Amino acid sequence: MSRYEFKMPKLGESITEAAIITWFKNVGDTIEEDEMLLEVATDKVDSEVPSTVSGIIEEILYEANAVIKIGEPLAIIKIDGEVKNTKKETNKKLEKKSSEKAKTLKKPKPNPVTTSNQFSVSNSNAFFSPLIIKIAKEHHISFEELARIPATGNEGRLRKSDVFQYIEEGRPYKFTQPVEQQDPTAYRIPQLKFDKGKGKVIEMDRMRQMIADHMVYSKHTSPHVTAYVEADLTNMVNWRNANKVAFQDKYGERLTFTPLFVEAVAKAVKDFPNINASVDGKNIIVKEDVNIGMATALPNGNLIVPVVKNADTKDLKTLAENVNELANKARENNLKADDIQGSTFTISNVGTFGSVMGTPIINQPEVAILALGIIKKRPEVITTDKGDEIAIRSMMYLSLSFDHRVVDGFLGGSFVRRVADYFEQFDMDRKI
Repeated sequence: MSRYEFKMPKLGESITEAAIITWFKNVGDTIEEDEMLLEVATDKVDSEVPSTVSGIIEEILYEANAVIKIGEPLAIIKIDGEVKNTKKETNKKLEKKSSEKAKTLKKPKPNPVTTSNQFSVSNSNAFFSPLIIKIAKEHHISFEELARIPATGNEGRLRKSDVFQYIEEGRPYKFTQPVEQQDPTAYRIPQLKFDKGKGKVIEMDRMRQMIADHMVYSKHTSPHVTAYVEADLTNMVNWRNANKVAFQDKYGERLTFTPLFVEAVAKAVKDFPNINASVDGKNIIVKEDVNIGMATALPNGNLIVPVVKNADTKDLKTLAENVNELANKARENNLKADDIQGSTFTISNVGTFGSVMGTPIINQPEVAILALGIIKKRPEVITTDKGDEIAIRSMMYLSLSFDHRVVDGFLGGSFVRRVADYFEQFDMDRKI
């Protein structure tokens, strides 16, 4: 029998690592090809990973909660014969490095940990994940300093949000000297104690924790500014109501407002490409693809953002297909990693929940997000051939939150106004 290295598979574009949630098999168990071997977690999606071979589990190289890079060996499986690779391995160095690492068991080790800088963890019970260590290295935070950061994770573990909050607070434990030796004019985060009250305690699930981390990180990272406009959607509403039955009969797809919104937003993004960007240090990356994320509620109440890829290149039929498919996957908890990756601009239809308007938080690393309020009939003053008249119109508020580091008021205001213009100028004679 030969030994086969089972590696962390690619789970979607731009995903470089994943955390192990649980193993379905133990050392010594038999595994069949395509049988589920373990479950892993990426940004927001949990994925079950099947075995690519049949054999016996000889070694499990990582335990639960370890964060593993894509392509790293996870387990050693004894198999009969040899496995023929179906893809060429382009990185020989990575393959060699992975093989060497597979020789020893790579379990998360308790601290203290010593680095080349000779920093040691003062709390011997502390555990720092590879992701935390990576962030610490990027910000030149020693292990001694990490051990002093208040941890909010399970079993007292340090979370990503804890580190980013600590950095935003100015790293109050950066120096081991007494507080009085620090700059007396420096701002200090007040150590306030709040009465949080009594009641039923509900532990956040992993997705809610991730959402909380992302929201706090976004507010700390991007100075949010929100611009508002009002749009008259009467033509769009009347056209959709007149054509939704014929559209479904012809294409077999429900015609909701969402594909119409995605279509208009994609057109506006093409008009103002700098809104379709992200920030990388002192550089602005203007994206070539227009991938529109749709903030969607899951059955458990959490939110997720499936992505309509290359929305600017698709007709209304294809947009409706994509939107309906992603919405159905979300309702059935069947979204895959690729379904939620790569968005360059996000919309949030808060009107679905009856909200008049909203102030959305930017979906990092994007620089803007658009909230669409409820479509509500109201009496409005309109100009006709006869002059000003009062008419019943279908109105909506649009609110654009943007990152004021790179998007100024002119760009943000012009963009959201252009989206409203596309809504208002909808062609009533359009053919399905």
